[in-house]
Amino acid sequence: MYTMQSWTCIFLIICSMQSVCHCCDWIRHHYGHLSAEYLSLLDQMGGDITKQDAPVFFPTSLYRHIDDAEFEDQVRFLKETIYQITKLFDGNMKSVTWDKKNLDDFLNILERQLENINSCVSPSMKPERRLKRYFKKLNRKVLRKMNYSAQAWELIRKETKRHLQRLDILAAKMH
Repeated sequence: MYTMQSWTCIFLIICSMQSVCHCCDWIRHHYGHLSAEYLSLLDQMGGDITKQDAPVFFPTSLYRHIDDAEFEDQVRFLKETIYQITKLFDGNMKSVTWDKKNLDDFLNILERQLENINSCVSPSMKPERRLKRYFKKLNRKVLRKMNYSAQAWELIRKETKRHLQRLDILAAKMH
């Protein structure tokens, strides 16, 4: 005989499994579509991507580590990376010469992607500290140090594209 507490526990497990399944379906069927849209807009909003390297090394080791992680950790990583990118684009953009409509569309679609991924992540899950540190350093050493110049924003656009492309690879492996 099951107690009320047992039924509650079973219900929570089933809901959690359904949430993960819903998240799997969403990533499988919608993530790539939205990603293709914002990557295209990222390319269209400015000229050629700069050849200059950012003074902050791309966190390749974090991506290698997350490739072998559990599904929930991978979803959390997707969410945290997109969240950190949206925070970067929340800075002083007065010097940007990009197409305004493409920039707005890019940010709106990125925000929509974040909202959908957020629904897959438990609020109690902690963000990846090294990823958070990387983006803080990117903000400090590129945007702030270069005084939010057009050149600084071009470096941010380049790094953003690298991250979003790498997240595409991760999402493709997740289902």
